Amino acid sequence: MLFWGQYQEVKNLSEHLLIGLASIIVLGILAQWLAWRFHLPAILLLLLFGILAGPVLNILNPEAIFGEALFPLISISVAIVLFEGGMNLDIKELRQGGKVIRNLVTLGVLVTWFLTTIIGHYLLNWEFRIAFLMGAILVVSGPTVIIPLLRQVRPIAKISSVLKWEGIINDPIGAILAVLVLEIILSGNINGSVYIVALGVFKALFIGTAVGFLFALVVIVLLKRYLVPDFLQSPVTLMFVVLCYLFSNLFRMESGLLAVTVMGIVLANQKYVSMQHVIEFKENLRVLLIAGLFIILAAQIPASQLALTQMSNWLFVLLLIVIVRPLAVFVSTLHSSLKWRERLFIGLVAPRGIVAAAVVSVFVIPLKKAGFVHSESLIPLTFQVIIGTVLVYGLIAFPLAKKLRISLPDPQGILFAGAHTWAREIALRLQEEGFYVALVDSNWGNVSQAHRMGLTAYYGNIFSEKLHQHLHLEGIGKLLAVTPNDEVNSLATLHFEDIFSRSQVYQLVPLNRGKDNTNITLPMHLRGRYLFDEKATYEYLESRFRAGAVLKKNSITEEFDFTAFQKKYGDEALPLFIIPEAGVLNICTADKQPSPQPGQAIISIIDPVET
Repeated sequence: MLFWGQYQEVKNLSEHLLIGLASIIVLGILAQWLAWRFHLPAILLLLLFGILAGPVLNILNPEAIFGEALFPLISISVAIVLFEGGMNLDIKELRQGGKVIRNLVTLGVLVTWFLTTIIGHYLLNWEFRIAFLMGAILVVSGPTVIIPLLRQVRPIAKISSVLKWEGIINDPIGAILAVLVLEIILSGNINGSVYIVALGVFKALFIGTAVGFLFALVVIVLLKRYLVPDFLQSPVTLMFVVLCYLFSNLFRMESGLLAVTVMGIVLANQKYVSMQHVIEFKENLRVLLIAGLFIILAAQIPASQLALTQMSNWLFVLLLIVIVRPLAVFVSTLHSSLKWRERLFIGLVAPRGIVAAAVVSVFVIPLKKAGFVHSESLIPLTFQVIIGTVLVYGLIAFPLAKKLRISLPDPQGILFAGAHTWAREIALRLQEEGFYVALVDSNWGNVSQAHRMGLTAYYGNIFSEKLHQHLHLEGIGKLLAVTPNDEVNSLATLHFEDIFSRSQVYQLVPLNRGKDNTNITLPMHLRGRYLFDEKATYEYLESRFRAGAVLKKNSITEEFDFTAFQKKYGDEALPLFIIPEAGVLNICTADKQPSPQPGQAIISIIDPVET
């Protein structure tokens, strides 16, 4: 009977742990899926689901599931997320906003830290040491909230670069500051704290940067010498990310977050080896980690403090939004080349994310042991800051960007899925007409040829989330899927319809589609709009260009109208684009006959003998 009782106890515990683990995975992925489906900030649903599963329904207790491994697991997960964030940063972007980015991660951090400390001390009646610590924690923002917001708003390139760099770099800096302040508080050595913090930050920056470069170099050498097979490139890189984090932390606590960020930046910007396998793997891993982290951290909120109704806390959040952030940006952008509209927008975007929640969750335990009265209130306040800032910035960012005219309301740029020969010719002609074009292809030879022609081209999979972050979509509003593969074209239009809208995603006519529409293989909701003409399949266009067909621009006038155009060039002339006015591009489609009017221009494919 004793054995049976022990067996039942172990069985019940195992079932409880299984339910908890399953809840983390299911709720995390479900929240992100629903957020995508209903165009909501994913972080809000993740927090809501975590709170429901944890303190409300009590079906998830992370401490019971993971025990003492909980916070080491959170720390390593955050490090992997920051590494992936570092791989989103392009060094070339520093040419435009380098000075502003530098000021935001130095002066901006100091102003935010100081003002947050003062507000926490006097508004929330915290003792100064706790307010000082909370100020250090809340200087962070992060890629988990910034990048999705920028993708939705699509501000101009320099604004996007500044916010992205600031958000990713501030995370490790804020974590380092918070650790140093915590050490000072717990040691009781308040005298000389400024010197201690400054020296600690310098050491952490030096160690983190050096270790990040070292481990990035190791990965580059291993891949360049083909010492790692393709199927192990992602796991091996992940292994070195974890080792980089641990190795750096051995020298200076929390410098590991900076080290993995630097490692990601170096790997993303080097030209020696392709990181495509690693990039795609990290994207999928990031989704899982962010989902799990927010569910776990939200479930950690004490049930006694679940209401989140304390008005002084919400006033604290409001002051962060309307006073602290604008002042920090004002100081950081003095004497910069940014216009007042751009400075205002940056001053009203600073959502907090996963690092703030993770750091404060780790710090509460030693603070409680040290007898700090207000330590338990740090967790609900941090989640109120996350919820409040994400909600406010998520709601105001897009209309504010439109009002300030720093996002293109109707971007005319074109993204080409496919960079083969005639796609490059069409893209080059549009670029010569003043339209921004970008091409994506998984064939490096095609991408290289595009670069030689002076075109913007990206090597990679058109479906990759990582690719989206490098495309600078702020000037692009249309997709032309022109690859030889009809299925890829259809999937590409589906992939981008939420970004460009269904009316602005186009694909070539499938080969097996007849003029009578009887051979359509995909319904309308599973494809984009058909390009140019019913006969304009990939094979048709390929044969035309191989036979020497050229692109020609004709101006339509009263004397030379569209009827005269057709009479001159015949049925073999294939209209592609109509330019009704400067800076506007209309794309010809198979379901609508082109009808350019006088004063407009038309770009067509013309047989060489007709030119």
